[in-house]
Amino acid sequence: MAEDYYELLGVGRDVSENELKKAYRKKALQYHPDRNPGDKHAEEQFKKVSNAYEVLKDPEKRALYDRHGPEAVRRGMGGGGAGGFHDPADIFREVFGGSTGFGGIFDDLFGGGLNPGRPGARPGANLQYDLELTLEEAARGVEKEISFRRATTCDRCRGDGVEPGTSKRGCPNCGGVGQVTSSRGFFRLKQTCSKCRGTGSIVEFPCKKCSGEGRVMTSCNPNVRVPSGVDTGSRLRLEGLGEAGIGGGPTGDLIILIHVREHDIFDRDGDDLFIQVPIKFTLAALGGAIEVPTLTGKATLKIPAGTQSGTRFRMRKKGLHSLQGVDLGDQYVTVHVEVPRKLKPKQRELLEAYARESGDDRDPEGNSFFEKAKRFFDE
Repeated sequence: MAEDYYELLGVGRDVSENELKKAYRKKALQYHPDRNPGDKHAEEQFKKVSNAYEVLKDPEKRALYDRHGPEAVRRGMGGGGAGGFHDPADIFREVFGGSTGFGGIFDDLFGGGLNPGRPGARPGANLQYDLELTLEEAARGVEKEISFRRATTCDRCRGDGVEPGTSKRGCPNCGGVGQVTSSRGFFRLKQTCSKCRGTGSIVEFPCKKCSGEGRVMTSCNPNVRVPSGVDTGSRLRLEGLGEAGIGGGPTGDLIILIHVREHDIFDRDGDDLFIQVPIKFTLAALGGAIEVPTLTGKATLKIPAGTQSGTRFRMRKKGLHSLQGVDLGDQYVTVHVEVPRKLKPKQRELLEAYARESGDDRDPEGNSFFEKAKRFFDE
């Protein structure tokens, strides 16, 4: 008597598509021959659950199975012909090859994911260089010469890894394809050839300069043009300045990671600058003008009479260029009124006269505040 497909997968007949796939994943991993080497029962069960999933995942086949059983499905598919179950490896890849994270592991098991190009060819790695700039350099843009070492193609063997005048020979172990195949029941397991390490060839006379690597370490001193407006965390990519590929693979890139040093007087927020400026209390009271520093030189800032400490002024277009366009940020100046710590006799006399004239000694402006706050002190 044929086994029930739903029972094989451990699900009910009203199982949803997602739950069906989850059930198959669990059973497939349980009975996978790679986890049960030499276990014929596990191999047979893997075939059965894969066949069950092949039928139940298809709405038409599932409906036919529900009405008439497995024999009707086999007859409907022409006795297991072109429309039926073929290779459980295909079903396994279908379920595990998506976002589950199993695809890369099991592609090699079934011979998938192979490099159809030159055996052993690998791309060169990307490199990262940390470049430190001052705020002024970041604001105006700058060209910097940097120095680092990278793996480049050997000029003696031109990357082949063999001594000039000699050549490689095909690997006899893998036939020059870089991989060997072994069988486990109905599975075919493809692995990197241990003799040639996946290159497909054997080097009898390795290059004396690079020892057969095909690459040598060399110093590199390129000029890097940094655009204005960069900030800490900005990245520049220089194509082809990473490490050379192996066996004819493409060269990697150089990634420049920007670090902007903190400034003595300026703080930065995006394209805007912020600065704290002290002013005399007489200037705050009488008004006037001061010169303040900007990244492009001095600029004049008007101070209205009666300016209070902590007042912030906006200086338009005195910030940094935006990386996304030609716009300029602004510079914000916060003034702090300085009160003299020591007074000369004449200064004290004049200030006392001012206090009497303005009534500060009789009815200071702060009295209204303390009147409002009186209830907090009476409790």
